[in-house]
Amino acid sequence: MRCFRPAQRLAGEVDKTAAMVKRLSQPVSGGVREGWESSTCQLSRIMRPDDANIMGNVHGGTILKMIEEAGCIIGTRHCNTLNGDRCMAALARVEKTEFLCPVFIGEVAHVTAEITHTSQHSLEVQVNVMAENILTGTKKLANKAALWYVPCSLKNVDKIMEVPPIKYASAEQAEEGRKRYEIQKTERLETKTRIKEVVSPPSHPERHTVGFSQSSLIHLVGPSDCTLHDCVHGGVTMKLMDEVAGIVAARHCNTNIVTASVDAINFHRKIKKGCVVTVTGRLTFVSNKSMEIEVIVDASPLMEEDKGKYQAVSAFFTFISLDKYNRAVPVPPLKIEGEEEQRSFEEGNARYLHNKAKRLAAKESLQ
Repeated sequence: MRCFRPAQRLAGEVDKTAAMVKRLSQPVSGGVREGWESSTCQLSRIMRPDDANIMGNVHGGTILKMIEEAGCIIGTRHCNTLNGDRCMAALARVEKTEFLCPVFIGEVAHVTAEITHTSQHSLEVQVNVMAENILTGTKKLANKAALWYVPCSLKNVDKIMEVPPIKYASAEQAEEGRKRYEIQKTERLETKTRIKEVVSPPSHPERHTVGFSQSSLIHLVGPSDCTLHDCVHGGVTMKLMDEVAGIVAARHCNTNIVTASVDAINFHRKIKKGCVVTVTGRLTFVSNKSMEIEVIVDASPLMEEDKGKYQAVSAFFTFISLDKYNRAVPVPPLKIEGEEEQRSFEEGNARYLHNKAKRLAAKESLQ
């Protein structure tokens, strides 16, 4: 789905980000490993019609896929600067991602990735996405994301390699990175304990219920979806998740919808080539102008049915509803049925209030 915030929410951010555009169009400053020429990577690609949804807007999943590709390249490149087994950086987690401005067909998306923290077996990559109108030369900050990777040996995909350390600009920068590492590690472990089964919708669900809009997509993982490990690219999975979440949102409000943000995406287990993945999305919470959709990815080996199905990835996507002028419009209330849906709604409301408070705090700090 095309991903941006409504005009009302963007108004205050455009002015604040304008001054950042020139700086962010250059490689981000941060830790550079001694003896390594550059710890940044930039991908650029023009947005074409096949990157868009049925409304003609660039998919949020397309941007997520590009973000992951840049992160994988720089992570893999960095982790292979040591002698020994060759390895591939595997995506373990994507932190909350905000979609700040639209990216349109015909614009060039510049994705800049930089390694900003390393631990013994993982590394953090921060990514900025700049959208350039090549007719006018204007640029805008479209997305910011932070991703965590672990290096897996090419000889043994289950073997986690050591990560070469980077040199930080200051002790404060190193300490901030360590804190981010500890926070994401704790949250990732907590998410694993909350894994739950996908509930099948009722046969004839009532409109605006959870079951009415619940949607699933089934995809066979082929060679073009995979890394050198024959495991699916994280970006491929995220694009499928965004598509399913968009279908759920559109079914609920029957309007044009766009991705506003994605909460942390946790990759619990690898998905191998030949697996059948089932990507399921269902509404968990609805506010006046936003929808939270839980997306779960289950995988099952097609040729090895005895190994059984397992949950591979999970995340929460937030969408908003727009009118024909791209203005945010109210979302139909969600009709709750049963204790489980009520519990999910209350948890979603808590996340909504927490994220709203963080946005207000960030806005105040910039003033």
